[in-house]
Amino acid sequence: MSAPLEIERVYLLARLPVLPADAVALKLEQGYLPDEPASDATVEGRVRRTTYPDGRLKHVHTIKRGLGLVREETERELSPEEFAELWPRTEGRRILKTRHKVPAGELTWEVDAFLDRNLVLAEVELSSPTQAVEPPPWLAPYVLREVTNDPRYRNYALATGGTPR
Repeated sequence: MSAPLEIERVYLLARLPVLPADAVALKLEQGYLPDEPASDATVEGRVRRTTYPDGRLKHVHTIKRGLGLVREETERELSPEEFAELWPRTEGRRILKTRHKVPAGELTWEVDAFLDRNLVLAEVELSSPTQAVEPPPWLAPYVLREVTNDPRYRNYALATGGTPR
């Protein structure tokens, strides 16, 4: 059985756009585990703590395989204790961001404003690699370029190597 696929386009933004009123803001703290990837640069292992607007927390361990538009993604929920045990291992390989989830028709756009660097990215998950997508009117004026296939903008690269210039 193969892992579920994540099909996602990513865009570099000039700055945080004026978001629609139905946007929901989540705080994401994520760190990358040093032993995942073991020897394969296309495998990322991370832990994430999500803080929801009502204060609820969710902890997840994710493994992603591949590069670019289509990647395998396996997730499992962690207990707060499991997260606390793994989190120290991510020291020096972390990012902190506010994720704004914005519904737009059948899609949900996620606009990530990084809190630990001057960077804003937008991403959208698709149902197939050939699905056409256009940034919605509230987002389009802020899009500088698509960075889906630029490995410098992967969260793993940001957490381990800094912000691209």
